[in-house]
Amino acid sequence: MTDPLLDVRGLKTSFETGQGTLTAVDGISFNIESGEVFGVVGESGSGKSVTALSVMRLLDDAGTVEADAVRFDGTDLLSLTESEMRSIRGGEISMIFQDPMTSLNPVMTIGEQIAEVVRHHGDAGERAGFWSEMTRKYVTGTSTDSHSWQRAVELLETVGIPEPEKRATEYPHQLSGGMRQRVVIAQALAGDPSLIIADEPTTALDVSIEAQILNELLELSDEFGISVLLITHDLGVVAEICDRIAVMYASEFMETGHVDDIFEDPHHPYTEGLLASIPRIDDDREWLSVIEGTVPDLIDKPSGCPFRDRCEYAFELCDRPLVEYEVDAPGTESHIVRCHRENEHVPVDESGHVGEVTDEAVAALERRLDVEARGPDAPTASPVDASARTDGGDRLGPAEADADGGDGDEY
Repeated sequence: MTDPLLDVRGLKTSFETGQGTLTAVDGISFNIESGEVFGVVGESGSGKSVTALSVMRLLDDAGTVEADAVRFDGTDLLSLTESEMRSIRGGEISMIFQDPMTSLNPVMTIGEQIAEVVRHHGDAGERAGFWSEMTRKYVTGTSTDSHSWQRAVELLETVGIPEPEKRATEYPHQLSGGMRQRVVIAQALAGDPSLIIADEPTTALDVSIEAQILNELLELSDEFGISVLLITHDLGVVAEICDRIAVMYASEFMETGHVDDIFEDPHHPYTEGLLASIPRIDDDREWLSVIEGTVPDLIDKPSGCPFRDRCEYAFELCDRPLVEYEVDAPGTESHIVRCHRENEHVPVDESGHVGEVTDEAVAALERRLDVEARGPDAPTASPVDASARTDGGDRLGPAEADADGGDGDEY
């Protein structure tokens, strides 16, 4: 098996405030394969955008970024100098920011802004030094006969902007919101990236334009084999274009897996709550479901599961540190859940509520915590055994698991 294009392990980002340390990203891990669209979904303030900025190293001194590893195509991004990182930003890794009006320069033409990226990260073969750039920006402009300008026009055409030669000479304020978003996508493509990080790329766009932009991203990913890290709060968006998703809540990943597995068989109560809040065309409910309560304070986050104070299924183990449980269901590929209801010795009834917690459940959790503390290279046992819940129903008790061929102490 080839290594993933992007491999993030144990990413933690914190900010010092007057009230204490705010942990915006708390020990998350994920990977993205070449050509894959990976989505991070969650409500506002969950840490999605900070995750992207941490990977791109765009926080400067504002935050502290720590990780076991942040590898892109085998290169450890956290070990690079700022100069080395600049050669990757905008080139091998591009980013589409939330609001194109704040990420585009209002006093430079559209073509000039895209051509600049081509000169610095593409194959234009044109001088891209400081004084050369200043002269182009404020004195002469980029020649329309230059390779970088012609490439900018080609990219505008690629992303579906009509009359690209004319639009290249216009300024951001002269374009509609949908066109500006397409310009930002063209700018992201200018450096021939392997990975595009799209941070809420359809914010403030109407539904029809949103669909066009999403289809554009998906087609570009398919055509050029570009991987996409899509950050959004919209479950409809991830269902439409993502291959795998991670559900983020209060700085942590709650559930990760193939988009079909998570939508058809969610295992974390937070994921279940998000999906239940979506209106459906065949829905006969009078009221939509609501997740009661508010997101915890990230400066003083509760121990254990950050969702436990809002969870209707909370029980004794929820104040213990979270561990990863792998869902063992037919047809499921790498479906990870961080919820102690998935503990193989915790009895769960048909309604999803937990019965009496046994000593075996506590012991199994302790073993998992020990394995995770020793690191990913330590020898581990199978993540789930025969008694683990696979269909939402009751788990087998230890005696039943033994009778079915399992080991009551296995985990």
